[in-house]
Amino acid sequence: MPSALPDGEPVPRDGSLPEPALATLGKQPFGWYVHVPYCATRCGYCDFNTYTAAELGGGASQAAYADQAIAEIRLARRVLGEVDLPAATVFFGGGTPTLLPARDLARILHAIRTEFGLAPDAEVTTEANPESVDPAYLAELRAAGFTRVSFGMQSAAEHVLRVLDRAHTPGRPERCVAEARAAGFEHVNLDLIYGTPGETDADWRRTLDAALGAGPDHVSAYALIVEDGTRLAARIRRGELPAPDDDALADRYLIAEETFGAAGLTWYEISNWALGDAARCRHNLLYWTGADWWGVGPGAHSHVGGTRWWNVKHPAAYARRLAAGASPAHAREVLGAEDRRVERILLQLRLAEGCPLAELTPAGLTAADRALAGGLLEPAAYRAGRAVLTLRGRLLADAVARDLTD
Repeated sequence: MPSALPDGEPVPRDGSLPEPALATLGKQPFGWYVHVPYCATRCGYCDFNTYTAAELGGGASQAAYADQAIAEIRLARRVLGEVDLPAATVFFGGGTPTLLPARDLARILHAIRTEFGLAPDAEVTTEANPESVDPAYLAELRAAGFTRVSFGMQSAAEHVLRVLDRAHTPGRPERCVAEARAAGFEHVNLDLIYGTPGETDADWRRTLDAALGAGPDHVSAYALIVEDGTRLAARIRRGELPAPDDDALADRYLIAEETFGAAGLTWYEISNWALGDAARCRHNLLYWTGADWWGVGPGAHSHVGGTRWWNVKHPAAYARRLAAGASPAHAREVLGAEDRRVERILLQLRLAEGCPLAELTPAGLTAADRALAGGLLEPAAYRAGRAVLTLRGRLLADAVARDLTD
């Protein structure tokens, strides 16, 4: 969750939504994102809306956060009315959600279950820093109804972790996978980052081997992005570290695809691989397919029926709004038909199922023909009416998407 908030139109004090947005409720899956904006330390590459104890200041505390999140869930029930909206997915992200006691995460999940219900097969995920959990903590989460856990591994190379300012020790994420399995979690993800300054192909291969050796059924692998305002950006600007190299990033992606494929994991989104359909992250698929979700917490974004809004950024401001009985929303935008069409193309093109050619304008279809001729789209899918990226197309996905949204 990026730290910068966009501009938008004001949100009513009670958080009420336009009638056209409410009219679509219940017609597609509904999910919840719970943002926990706390970290023990700030990673050098991170620009998310998170706070260490030293950065938090007055007016907010980790101890009070669960009650504040529950207050927003109850506000959501008032805003969305009595329509039946059992949660298909719930995702706790951050920050480090597992800095909170497991009972606090359980209480927040219980509030969602009480106010809205959970679908019988609901996917309930939390992100976790490997150093912030132990077997007892994981067992408590599983007993509370969590079904999936995502550990931030990033790398198996100690020197790479140092550049990223990651606090965990190499080998700990792999042990976490075993602990999660022992606690009863069927679905476990490891998050990886490639392209860190100083990382070699050998480092990356060692990371992939370590991750797969741990036995997760899902792996996310993201190219390092140097965000303005981070310590990593400052170090690169001063010449202490080299900037990530585009050719090296492409090579690492190809290595990942080959390694994951050999282990039986297949891509279903550009940066995500799963061991079968059941292992796919259904919460993220909810985002990528344009469904509805409510984002709880400071800076969290929500989307219902073409209306998107985002909460105030700082935990203290968030707490004050809720204490006053007001919506914590900072601003919102109502997406027009063309905005929604462009978003569908941008998001669906990232998926293995691709984007329907029917979404494209004549100019977009012409661009798709060029992409097909250039080996960036799969011919068989194209004949079936869908734009699906080839492996080479995935390496150039942003450029292909820009052309297809003309």
